[in-house]
Amino acid sequence: MRLLKLYELLLDLYHFQGWWPVDIQYHKSKGTDSRDEIIIGAVLTQNTSWKNVEKSLENLKRYGELSLEFVRKVSLEKLKELIRPSGFYNQKAIRLKTVAEFINPTDRVKTLSREELLRVKGIGPETADAILLYAGERLSFVIDKYTQRFIKRFMNLEGDYHRLKNFFESNLPQDLGVYKEFHALIDEHAKRYCRSTPLCGECPLNSLCISANPSS
Repeated sequence: MRLLKLYELLLDLYHFQGWWPVDIQYHKSKGTDSRDEIIIGAVLTQNTSWKNVEKSLENLKRYGELSLEFVRKVSLEKLKELIRPSGFYNQKAIRLKTVAEFINPTDRVKTLSREELLRVKGIGPETADAILLYAGERLSFVIDKYTQRFIKRFMNLEGDYHRLKNFFESNLPQDLGVYKEFHALIDEHAKRYCRSTPLCGECPLNSLCISANPSS
């Protein structure tokens, strides 16, 4: 199975990514739920880089609390100020408030359906799948812009979000670890080599890429 082979090759190259990153020690010391950090991060990462999200998460830790409970009780204006580094902070603050009210208590994330999440204003397919996979420990593959680029170049496959999601889920073992790691590994490869302007000459998977070898 070519898709699984690509996963294995990426794993050999970059090793386990341990994604989604959470500050376990922080949550232990505060008595907060690490899943809250994943849910908050999934909303904040919309249309921005993870580096910007990290700044916002640090602000929440330093000047408030990294929890959905804090998001629910803090004023909207204060929340906007804390998450400003993530961009679109007016919109994202409202979204965070909505999501925090909806996923209350956090344990609901284990039983919420994807359809229920998608009905929440501000949660699209990618955010919903990230929450389900990483916070809910549910088999729901995440398709982001890096994944779309990667699969188009390596397997000449493109289509809407749900077509690509179905392709991954139909061709991978039903394994949480594989789902989590493959998504993270694709992102790592895309940032290093499979960029908007690809570094094909340096890419260690060059020989397997259809885009890099159009005549083969």
